Amino acid sequence: MNVALHLQHLGLDVKMASKVGDDKPGRKLLAFTEKYGLKQELIQVDKDFPTGSVLVNNQDKENIKYEIVKPVAWDHIQWSEEIDKAARNADAIIFGSLAARNEESRETLFKLLKAPALKILDINLRPPYYTADLLDRLMTKADILKINEDELTLLADFYGLPNQMEAALEKLSELFSFELVCITLGSKGAAIYQEGEVINHPGYPVEVQDTVGSGDAFLAGFVSKYLAKESPEKILDFACALGALVATFNGGTPQYKDEDIDAIKSI
Repeated sequence: MNVALHLQHLGLDVKMASKVGDDKPGRKLLAFTEKYGLKQELIQVDKDFPTGSVLVNNQDKENIKYEIVKPVAWDHIQWSEEIDKAARNADAIIFGSLAARNEESRETLFKLLKAPALKILDINLRPPYYTADLLDRLMTKADILKINEDELTLLADFYGLPNQMEAALEKLSELFSFELVCITLGSKGAAIYQEGEVINHPGYPVEVQDTVGSGDAFLAGFVSKYLAKESPEKILDFACALGALVATFNGGTPQYKDEDIDAIKSI
């Protein structure tokens, strides 16, 4: 949702496939996304399961911990003609591993990934909701992979990747034929591996309020500039600036203007 809302804020035409419960939190979420202008025709309502919730432990501002409650409505996203049509007409599909933790949503996701759109996997590993087999299936479908340092370490264990980051990204790209791999490095910025080359960005130093949603903002910035066919350097610069900006707020989807992003770039 955070990625979708940021992309909407950046001016892209976005639809989000999900499911909420027929409850007060679900109605609040629908009202919240409607306020941002996000199209809701692919957001289903479940009569049996509650709206998804996440327990956040932010005692360590640099290392937020999450407990993702289950079972919830978004574990039961059903395939529909509307989702099928949206997928076939999309330029890009953004997905993550959590959407595959339950069979019903997993089946819907893999049907959706048959579409010809660019497929961007924000792998978003949250134990215990993944297996080596599931990650294989997800990464085989992806054109672009977005990971963080911890996730690269986990993938290195699964696939016997080299210890050095550049060599690990190269091996991962070879295994799954990715067009590009983007890795976020926390306060050290981010990097892109593409066609044998690593492009680095040091990030922007800011006074952090919390990092909830910063990675989502980074991904939205990345996707917006990638689809605009910007250079890797410009993609990283914008994505790092947007991720840093969101970290200066409490919450994952603050309101901001283009000049706020430009102000971060001037640091």
